[in-house]
Amino acid sequence: MQTKPHSILTIVIPVYNEAPVLEKTIQTIVPYAAQKGWELIFVDDGSTDHSSQILEQLVTVSHARVLRHKINRGYGAALKTGISCVQTPYVVSFDADGQHQIEDVERLLSFALQHDSDLVVGNRPGIGNKNLYRALGKWMIWQFARLLMPLKVRDLNSGFKLYKTELIQQYLSYCPNSMAFSDVITLIFTHQRHLIHEIPISISPRTAGKSTINIWTAFETLLEILNAIIMLNPLKIFIPLSLISIIVGIGWGSYVIVRVGRGVSVGSMLAVVSGLIFFMLGLLAHQISNLRLDLLELKSQAKTAERNDCE
Repeated sequence: MQTKPHSILTIVIPVYNEAPVLEKTIQTIVPYAAQKGWELIFVDDGSTDHSSQILEQLVTVSHARVLRHKINRGYGAALKTGISCVQTPYVVSFDADGQHQIEDVERLLSFALQHDSDLVVGNRPGIGNKNLYRALGKWMIWQFARLLMPLKVRDLNSGFKLYKTELIQQYLSYCPNSMAFSDVITLIFTHQRHLIHEIPISISPRTAGKSTINIWTAFETLLEILNAIIMLNPLKIFIPLSLISIIVGIGWGSYVIVRVGRGVSVGSMLAVVSGLIFFMLGLLAHQISNLRLDLLELKSQAKTAERNDCE
């Protein structure tokens, strides 16, 4: 699919077993995108229902493209496949379950153009308030991420985001294939000091189909956030561990010497040595992280130079 000269935006829509609502989603999105001159990329992530058959009607639509995974690889993998094929300056991730409003895409795009945003997050006001279980999980994920990295974004795991294409395509290899994609990519943009904004969007209740978010998804997201922090800023993890171990070791050793009257205990020495090991591991991980980020920056500069040569 060759991108049209006037195209400024591509909407990437991952699809997995959304047959009950997919027909309506297509009927709403396709004509609206055609009117605005936007491109569409649907990624069928190994659906086992008749979502693939529904997507076949898009074969004749000039501004739409359908990509397929033979097996289910995950929400993040579907987004990575779609985004890697985008050729327009901006790209929006959009869910196929009928909860997002296509009109909000224009709001995000207008805001990004006006403020030169690198990432615009669609904040879902009140999402999860009717479901205490999901609200608690969302709050825990946000608090955990905020503990490890300063965040201004409230709706960290919103699947409705607009990105500058040249930026997000650089970071795809650092993102997980799971539902945690939305969280991790926001952390990466935050760490790399890109301009991030957040604006409210409308959200409709799911009318059909079943959400794949569960307790395992939340746990997996926490692990992926921890992994992202270790990749981006490992000292945030290792320095506190080192200090805690050393302080506990010295404190316990002092207590044993002063109050018990014995020599330095094995436990206190083990805690101090563990703290020193954590400190050294943190320095090593920090160096590796810097090397990876420097390599990423060099690749970005090379791509920019290549684009300039082609102009």
